[in-house]
Amino acid sequence: MSSLKVESLVCEYRTNPLGIDVRNPRIGWKLVSERRGTVQKAYRIQVAGPGEDFANLVWDSGRVESERSNLLAYEGPMLQPRTRYYYRVQVWDHFERESDWSAVAWWETALFSADEWQANWITPDSEAIDPQAAPVFMLCKEFTLKQPIRLARIYATAAGVYELYISGEKAGDELLAPGWTSYHKRHQYQTYDVTAQLKVGYNQIGVLLGNGWYKGQLTGFDNYTNLYGDIRACLIQLHILYEDGTEEVVVSDATWSSSTSPITLSEIYDGETYDARLEKEGWGQAGYDVGSNWSGTEIIDLPYTSLVAQENSPTRVIETIFPQSLIRTPSGETLLDMGQNMVGRIRMTLQAPAGTVIRLQHAEVLDKEGNFYTGNLRKAKQLVEYIAKGGGTESYAPHFTFQGFRYVKVEGFPGQENGLPLDAFAGEVIHSDMEPTGWFECSHPLVNQLQSNIVWGQRGNFLDLPTDCPQRDERLGWTGDAQVFIRTAAFNYHVGPFFTKWLRDLKADQGADGGVPVVVPDVITKKPVSESEAEMLSAAAWGDAAVICPWTLYLCYGDERLLADQYDSMKAWISYIRSQGDREYLWNTGFHYGDWLGLDAKENSYIGATPKDLIATAFYAHSTRLVRDAAVVLGKAEDVRAYSELLGRVIAAFREEFVTPAGRLAAPTQTAHVLALKFQLVEGNVRKRIAHDLNELVVQNEYHLTTGFVGTPYLCLVLSDNGYHETAVKLFLQESYPSWLYSITKGATTIWEHWDGIKPDGSFWSDDMNSYNHYAYGAIGDWMYRYIAGLDMDETVPGYRRICVYPRFAGSELTSAKATLLTPYGKAESAWHIEDNNILVQVVVPANSSAEVILPGAELEEVREGDRMVTASEGIHSARRSEEGVRISVGSGTYQFTYSMK
Repeated sequence: MSSLKVESLVCEYRTNPLGIDVRNPRIGWKLVSERRGTVQKAYRIQVAGPGEDFANLVWDSGRVESERSNLLAYEGPMLQPRTRYYYRVQVWDHFERESDWSAVAWWETALFSADEWQANWITPDSEAIDPQAAPVFMLCKEFTLKQPIRLARIYATAAGVYELYISGEKAGDELLAPGWTSYHKRHQYQTYDVTAQLKVGYNQIGVLLGNGWYKGQLTGFDNYTNLYGDIRACLIQLHILYEDGTEEVVVSDATWSSSTSPITLSEIYDGETYDARLEKEGWGQAGYDVGSNWSGTEIIDLPYTSLVAQENSPTRVIETIFPQSLIRTPSGETLLDMGQNMVGRIRMTLQAPAGTVIRLQHAEVLDKEGNFYTGNLRKAKQLVEYIAKGGGTESYAPHFTFQGFRYVKVEGFPGQENGLPLDAFAGEVIHSDMEPTGWFECSHPLVNQLQSNIVWGQRGNFLDLPTDCPQRDERLGWTGDAQVFIRTAAFNYHVGPFFTKWLRDLKADQGADGGVPVVVPDVITKKPVSESEAEMLSAAAWGDAAVICPWTLYLCYGDERLLADQYDSMKAWISYIRSQGDREYLWNTGFHYGDWLGLDAKENSYIGATPKDLIATAFYAHSTRLVRDAAVVLGKAEDVRAYSELLGRVIAAFREEFVTPAGRLAAPTQTAHVLALKFQLVEGNVRKRIAHDLNELVVQNEYHLTTGFVGTPYLCLVLSDNGYHETAVKLFLQESYPSWLYSITKGATTIWEHWDGIKPDGSFWSDDMNSYNHYAYGAIGDWMYRYIAGLDMDETVPGYRRICVYPRFAGSELTSAKATLLTPYGKAESAWHIEDNNILVQVVVPANSSAEVILPGAELEEVREGDRMVTASEGIHSARRSEEGVRISVGSGTYQFTYSMK
């Protein structure tokens, strides 16, 4: 057996993806080697058709001399729809070792064109069932299988949300399918393997069909409905391949039956009502007689050209947690405390007489007196009602809604006056099924809780798209929140497919003038808008998500194809900005959110004191720089020249407008200084002065911040990069308001929208806008991984092909830190520990990667790796003294560096 192995094969970021419509899918793998400095020299990919024995070889790349092992495109003959392809990989390394073939992996194509749809969009007969009726619809179709089958696939979607059942058993574990996209332009469908659920003889397909985002209540500012359409519908196409090779297709059409369901109300914001007495026993099972209580269906005209196969990971129940305690409030309410602000649903099990009504209401916090508090939900009810059918044990969880909550008020549960049985309730945590990829921990318990809060905030708000909050009547894909958090998001989870899907919706909803909606999918322009709302359709730092997000994904995953796909959208955003200002190189017109929720705002204002035109022009420069950099990657020489020239002019205009002749910023705010430094708008002595002034602003404010959504993500990064890391650490570890750790001292288990969502005296910020699960300020996680633990990348070699390890030590409150990241090449790690001025730094570099390690405060002759002098250790390419400390270049492997800090 070779000690060089190929493992963890993925196709389009995913393991064995079922139902993709990518014509040239990309393949990646990881090398496993016990030998330091392992680098791939060549690879070979084989792709085969039906059968895992590779007898039906479709494509053989042959031996390709390349170190690449990530996102390599299939280059064989045109793929066929509805076909499973198997693939395997073999590699050679620079030690002249040859690996065995990897384990076999696969991908399966879905439908490639609208012409392949034979099914019809159907909805209940409108003469029998009101299309606007509140109850969730039930649709079903019975069919007969005449002989044993080899395989069966269903391709399905809905105008609304749906669940699919085969003979009474749910197909797949996806929730809230088909997810939320810009439906008129991009409408996802799902693929289900139902081979094991079908049997010879009678079978039945059943569908539950709810409003969801398609036609339910959205944008709670005015509870507008029917944003994408006023009729729910489903589209179902079942392909059956019999053992004898013949095929049969069962489709949705006018022969299906329909009825209303026991779910009498289901809305994203309001919750769900389920009357178990209305259950239709045997529905969905073979032989069920629809009878006279059922109606027919009718075909409606909805498009097929907008249909795309599932692009991101589906929404699922990811974890189950249980109530930690039972609370009796001063006002007499009975509450479950889940111990964690979560997003999902409660599943309850009970025995009760028929007609018993159990009500579950969900909230995030308790008020100052310890009572149940729902004021911050605004119009969202977050209410689940269950009406028991009686006669035995019943179990229920909502189908087409989700709640953001820590506390659950329970009313009507049998025997409640004597206390609630905690084991009758379970919290099912729901979000997009992203792979966890990053872990951070350190010696400070409050910081570890902060990391937990950041992760839980991401989980709660990454439910099919990056939402602003999961509890109140909003839950929209705010672009500003997404762009400030995306780098942190990519540490905690693999967000490649998640953001790929969302960015395609951003591009679809981008205006003809290049303007980018402030929320994606764009629901603001889907409803009648006032003149003031129309001005809010694009804004600096929000619309810049069109540029920042694809560039960040390119850095984190090396995804050049996504960068190319989004490039026109990126350019269009710059064109939009360029057309806005009354001076070509300044953006000084239009509506802007500014430094949203900045603490230096005027009384009764949400917008911080930093001039909005300074912020807008700074982002103008930043996005122009990133588009220029993208043009370099994509080999667009003319664009490189044009955007380089534009960048120079915007920077010159910024300096002329906002920097005094003496080298000070005209705006004396923390955020203004942060943006000027982070976006490289000043240089030389002016940069040094502005960095000094920023440090003074923080110190003079007793190591507290005044920044909002725009300045906060970069504040500690800028301080650390400009020689003030000690200030950044003191600011970061601040526990009094305003600070990251303040909310933790008040019991937070997720990130708050406001620094003082709960004030020191226990009172609240205004009900109007006070989410306790709002991930934007969790962007500090990026700095925690990269600067505290010291795990970063060389951005000139994207995707962590070359890792940078540079832990920054400051103060005595942090004595250890560790960051682990599953990169496209494998596990990378930076961990350090200080004891009595002796420092241990452990570094893990995955095979086919390398790293630059900086040991601050070290002397070259004193650094040891393991039991050897660093210069004599295997895997060390070079070691030298530098301004920062000792700089060491290493190949793959695990290293332990020890030294005494000077």
